[in-house]
Amino acid sequence: MHHILVYADSLSWGIIPDTRGRFRFDQRWPGVLETALLNSGKSVRIIEDCLNGRRTVWDDPFKPGRNGLEGLEQRVEINSPLSLVIMLLGTNDFQSMHNLTAWQSAQGLKTLVGAIRRAPVEPGMPVPAIVLVAPPELQKAKGTIAPKFESAEDKAVGLAGAIQVVAEECGCHYFDAGSVTPTSRVDGVHLDEDQHRTLGLALAKIIQPLVP
Repeated sequence: MHHILVYADSLSWGIIPDTRGRFRFDQRWPGVLETALLNSGKSVRIIEDCLNGRRTVWDDPFKPGRNGLEGLEQRVEINSPLSLVIMLLGTNDFQSMHNLTAWQSAQGLKTLVGAIRRAPVEPGMPVPAIVLVAPPELQKAKGTIAPKFESAEDKAVGLAGAIQVVAEECGCHYFDAGSVTPTSRVDGVHLDEDQHRTLGLALAKIIQPLVP
């Protein structure tokens, strides 16, 4: 059986836009991905490690534990052996309390790739392949999260391209979620239920050849 770790934020945790609720596992994209891979005959298990507000390598000044670098090596160790790690991060690097560029966010992902590869897995266990998924292009945030993501859509311009460059430099697989879905019609940042399904099915096509 292939174990696949999804290391991500609220877009993958499945927050229901403009609420504090959560989509069911079968509604959010990691669950859609698992079902599609199982239906295609793959023996897989999706392990979700998705935290609302998670950045790449920066701290949230209001909530502890949102720095994606903290504990990442141990998460890989805990869940090994892993065939694959899928990372969909970057959106929260552009919250209003940060003044970061797309290049800086992508460099944060590059740092996380290094952490995954140096994780102290047991002898004989594989270093997992990595898929970097660029989040869909941010729209102007609406609803209760608008102050948190003020001007995020401007700061994040070019993020997908910057992540693609990092993927090429690091020998990672790459997928642009924005090539199949925009962000939520409700809040402009997260994913609506139909968008989760679209992304999960699209990723299944990318992942299938990576888990023979």
